[in-house]
Amino acid sequence: MLSRSSLVQILLTAACALALPRVAAADARVPLPARDADFEQHRPELVELGRLLFFDKEQSGNRDLSCATCHSPLIATGDGLSTNIGTGGQGLSVSRDAGSYPPGVRDPVSRGQRNMTPLFNLGHPQFDRLFWDGRLQVDPSIPQGFLTPAGRNLPFGFPSALAALSVFAQTERQELLGEPGSNELADASLVHPELGVWEALVRRLGAIPEYVERFTAAFPEVSGDGARITIVQVGTALAAFQAIAFRSDNSPFDRYLRGDRNAMGAAAVRGMHLFYGRAGCAGCHSGVFQTDLDFYAIGVPQIGPGMGDGPSGREDFGHERVTHDPDDRYRFRTPSLRNVALTGPWGHDGAFNSLEAIVRHHLNPQDSLARYDPSQIVMPPRPDLDALDLVAHRDRSVVAAIAAAIEITPPQPALLEREVLDVLDFLHALTDPAATDLRRWVPKRVPSGLPLAD
Repeated sequence: MLSRSSLVQILLTAACALALPRVAAADARVPLPARDADFEQHRPELVELGRLLFFDKEQSGNRDLSCATCHSPLIATGDGLSTNIGTGGQGLSVSRDAGSYPPGVRDPVSRGQRNMTPLFNLGHPQFDRLFWDGRLQVDPSIPQGFLTPAGRNLPFGFPSALAALSVFAQTERQELLGEPGSNELADASLVHPELGVWEALVRRLGAIPEYVERFTAAFPEVSGDGARITIVQVGTALAAFQAIAFRSDNSPFDRYLRGDRNAMGAAAVRGMHLFYGRAGCAGCHSGVFQTDLDFYAIGVPQIGPGMGDGPSGREDFGHERVTHDPDDRYRFRTPSLRNVALTGPWGHDGAFNSLEAIVRHHLNPQDSLARYDPSQIVMPPRPDLDALDLVAHRDRSVVAAIAAAIEITPPQPALLEREVLDVLDFLHALTDPAATDLRRWVPKRVPSGLPLAD
C-alpha cells in the first residue's frame, strides 16, 4: 500500500503534467527537431583547412580583410552593421570605419548593399537558396547543379550550395576584391568577373608552402603541387568549416522539441504556440529553422546605397533581380531565425536596430514603413556615403511602391501586448548557448602570415 506522502506526490506530479503545455512534437504546426543524421560530417583536415582560409586575409584582393571580418564568430557570424564596410575599412563591427574623407585610392568606394546574413546551420541540406535575393540556389536543370551569378561558367564539382556560395565574396569589388589597379585579383576580374579572380586566387594560395601541404592533406589529388589547387577545393573547405563551426541546434527550443519540457519557460512556450499558430509567423518562418526560404515583400524601408535599381539607382528590387519578374519586386528571402536575438540589425538592409522593432514591423508593416526612424541605421559615418543612405527612403513614390507591394497580413484579431512579449520570449529561446561564444574557432595564426586583426 502506498504511503500518504507517496500518494500526494503522485497526485501532484500528475497535476503538474496536465498543467504543462502540449509537447511540441504533438502539435502538427510545430516542427520535428533537427537530427544528427541531417548534418553531414567532414574530415578534420578539411575543416581545419577551411578554418584557416576563413580567417586569412590572403583571400582578399588587397589582403586587408577576411571572410571573418564581416562574418565574425565574435559577433554571431555577422558584423553588427546595417550594411557592411568591406575592403578599405579598418576595425571590426561597430568600431569599423569607412576610411578617410576625402577618400584615397585604398578607401572604400561604397558601403555594402545589404545586411550580412548569419551563417548558422547553412550546412543543413534544407538551405538550398542563398543570398537575400536567391541568386544562388540548387538547380538540377543546370549541368553544374546550381544557379549562380557565374552562370554556365561555374566550375563543376561544388558539393553543396554553401560550397558554391563561399567563393563569391572574393569576386565582389566592394567586399573582398577591391578595384582594378589596386591588386592582381581585381585586375583579373577584367578578364572574367569570376573565373579570372578564382584563377588568380588559387595561384596566390598555391604559392604558400603551408597551404600546399594542407590542401594535399585535404585533397590528395593536389599531391604537393600548388598548381593543382582549385577554386572548388577552396569552396569545399570553407563550406566544411562553416557547417561544423556554425551548426546551431541546441537552443532551449531544440531541447523542448526533443522532449525536455522544462527547457523553455511558460512565456516562451506560449510564444511558440502563437508563432506556429494564430500569430501567423510560421506562414513564412516555417520548419525547425524558421524559414521556408521563399521570397516575400514585407515593406522593410530601403536604406543604404541600393543595388542600382529604380530611377535614382538607390533602390533594391530584391528577387526581381533574379527572376526579372516585376511581381517579385521588393521580395526578399525569408531569413532563418536561429540565434536571431544575436544577429541584428534586422531586415535585408539592416533597417531595424532591435528585435522588437522588426517584430512590431510585421504586425503593422504599412504604418512602420511610413513612420520609419532612420536613427536606427548602424553604419560608420562618412559624408559622401551618408548622403546616399536615405535617397530611396526619402522618395515618396518609392515608399508608396514598397507599401503597395506588401503581402504579409497582420494577425486578426491583433496580438495583445502580452502576446507580443510572449513571441519575443520565444525568439530569444531560439538562441543556442554555444553561439554566444564562438572564440574557440579563431586560429592563433594563418598560413599567409598576415595578421588576423587590423
